[in-house]
Amino acid sequence: MQCVILTGGLGTRLGGLTRSIPKAMISFEGKPFLEYQIEWLVRNGVYDVVLCVGFLSEQIEGYFGTGERFGVHITYSYETEGLLGTGGALKKAETHLFDSFLVMYGDSYLPISFKKVFEVFKKHRYPALMVVYKNRSRFDASNVIFEDGSIKMYDKRNPKPEMEYIDYGVSVLNKRVVEKCLPKKEFCDLSDLFLRLSRGGELAGFEVFTRFYEVGSFSGVRDFQLFLEKSRDDC
Repeated sequence: MQCVILTGGLGTRLGGLTRSIPKAMISFEGKPFLEYQIEWLVRNGVYDVVLCVGFLSEQIEGYFGTGERFGVHITYSYETEGLLGTGGALKKAETHLFDSFLVMYGDSYLPISFKKVFEVFKKHRYPALMVVYKNRSRFDASNVIFEDGSIKMYDKRNPKPEMEYIDYGVSVLNKRVVEKCLPKKEFCDLSDLFLRLSRGGELAGFEVFTRFYEVGSFSGVRDFQLFLEKSRDDC
């Protein structure tokens, strides 16, 4: 399995914490956040990683290199002419993609089975699958209507009261979606792609029941640190 991690964002919500480092390099107990992500991917049988990098990318590449010492093969896709958004960054990485691949955000830690996610995707006829969590706007605004194994509606910008689920932060895409649906050399957001796919009845869904963690906000950074402490105490 292959996973694309979108790590090019500026992390503006974190103020001085990410003024001189990328979000992916925020340290927790002596390790950058991205290392925790990669460790979990390896535990789930993902050994090929594409890092879409932008802001201060040299710090990420300097630490992780080819990925060999972390048990993965890492390829880098660079946003060298300004940030392209999550969709544009993925399009830029097109030549590195497997026929089907996982894609996740560089500020998300998702303690679920990626193997199971990929297996469910392969059983569907859909070109894309989004993992969802019944959030009821607890951790962020819910943005998904999920029924009978498919996403009936996804809309990040215009959440509706009937939306109880949220995009968990990882999806599976067929490479053809990237080739046909994302514009070249333009700023675009993956949320727009998922909106179009949901409207066209082309987006499968897979529900998980474990909460997600993110380090894109101060509260998220605190929660992830507490998660690590609890995980250590439980060992």
